[in-house]
Amino acid sequence: MSRHSRPPRTTDPDRGSVTVFFAISMLGLLVLIGLVADGGAKLRAVQAAHATAAEAARAGGQELSLPDAAAGTAYRVDPAAAVRAAEHYLAVAGATGTVAVSGDRTRLTVTVNDTAPTAFLSLIGINELSVNASASAVLVGAITGGAP
Repeated sequence: MSRHSRPPRTTDPDRGSVTVFFAISMLGLLVLIGLVADGGAKLRAVQAAHATAAEAARAGGQELSLPDAAAGTAYRVDPAAAVRAAEHYLAVAGATGTVAVSGDRTRLTVTVNDTAPTAFLSLIGINELSVNASASAVLVGAITGGAP
């Protein structure tokens, strides 16, 4: 019987090094894509939270103290009615947050707290990103600073 002998194996120290480089590069690229995609999602969530806070502040800022407004002495919000109106807007919008009226009752500030789910970062255990935004409604009795 004849035996076919195989050629001797040569050991190449660089064999497989491209695979390791490719794997590490792909992992880094996926992390970068994840940061961009999930960062964009957080930016959209911040914009939505800010819009909700601004609209809730406007809704609450319309609740004027009628006795002060009728007397023409000052334009001030009715604190209880303003907080109720802003909280009602937040509830209808499905948002959570806080509502505060300034001591002089001329400013209503709404802060919205929300979360944005992640797509890529959930692979490393970050399932959501927290989002906070606030907006204020300021009562102005007259337009000032304009040209006559």
